[in-house]
Amino acid sequence: MTAITTSPDPLPARAARDSFWTRIAAELAESIARGIYPPGQRLPSEHALAEQFGVNRHTIRRSLASLSSQGLLRVTQGSGTYVEEFAVDLVLAKRTRHHQSMALAGMRGALRVLASSTVRATSAQARALQLPARSTLLRLQVLGEAEQQPLHISERFFPLPRFEQLDAVVRETGSITAAFAAHGVHDYTRHESRITAQMPEPEVAAQLRQPAARPVLFVESVNVDTEDVPIEFARAWFAGDRVTLTVTHDE
Repeated sequence: MTAITTSPDPLPARAARDSFWTRIAAELAESIARGIYPPGQRLPSEHALAEQFGVNRHTIRRSLASLSSQGLLRVTQGSGTYVEEFAVDLVLAKRTRHHQSMALAGMRGALRVLASSTVRATSAQARALQLPARSTLLRLQVLGEAEQQPLHISERFFPLPRFEQLDAVVRETGSITAAFAAHGVHDYTRHESRITAQMPEPEVAAQLRQPAARPVLFVESVNVDTEDVPIEFARAWFAGDRVTLTVTHDE
């Protein structure tokens, strides 16, 4: 009679390996909750954590990736893994101002111009700004920060020649409101905001310092002057793990 041999069942070993990274992720999350690793602190290296828990670096990497996807950690290429520092509640109201939103949150914040150019309006941009097709616009790529942390990145479009010096004022002051005032617009309001969730492009994820696999909040908005004339069309991507958007209707 021929003996029948069976190979060991690999499933228990695989389950054990899987339990290692989930247990380590749970222990690290507990350490973060207890303040052992406070907000903003860099975690020990993957090598150090592997030695601490007696596992290989691949297991540690899987644990850190899980916590990062939950918004507890931020991985900065070439620097390390950090505990996320804060979540900011930004208000989208009839009068939405970055500086005021930061002040209400007890933080300092500013807008930083990353790039500027002159472009021809697409059909969507022309429609939003109530301009003829292919009108000339000023395009600003702007990063919104709080306490040196990126909160949102945006593309903002302004009619030309009305706002031809707006770029220089925003670079100097870090404020769209100040730039509008320098062009004679001393008050403006939000006409509409459209909010959706989406996966970010790699460039957006890199600017927000977040994984490309983590969703962002995408907002399209139009601002108008006191004569109800559109003066800005914006597309903004907000870091979903650092920002809560509150829409108010009391103005």
